[in-house]
Amino acid sequence: QLQAFGGGLVQAGGSVRLSCTASGRTFSTFATGWFRRVPGKEREFVSAISSSGAITDYADSVKGRFTISRDNRKNTMFLYMVSLKPEDTAVYYCAAKSTPLTRNWKLYNSDADYDYWGQGTQVTVSS
Repeated sequence: QLQAFGGGLVQAGGSVRLSCTASGRTFSTFATGWFRRVPGKEREFVSAISSSGAITDYADSVKGRFTISRDNRKNTMFLYMVSLKPEDTAVYYCAAKSTPLTRNWKLYNSDADYDYWGQGTQVTVSS
């Protein structure tokens, strides 16, 4: 089970840190990622991180502004977002995919790859 939190209302140029906690599983054996959805649009990839935490990937639209990280000891993944823009307004979802230890470098940027999803947390950026 995944639970995302940390969203809220922030002014353009501001920052927000999202967290995603996992329960019931060995978090370190899951590659994880963040996606977002704007009403009326498809869910889009934001960022992903390998189960080891060593490999990361970002959508071009957030590269240089968002940072993904994880703490496997605390079963938690983070997304630190700075220089926020109104177009970053969306519901942000965390996701996890079971990954063999031999592939702890693997990450996924397609939502179809993921097995588990959090409930989403709203981020609203005002101009």
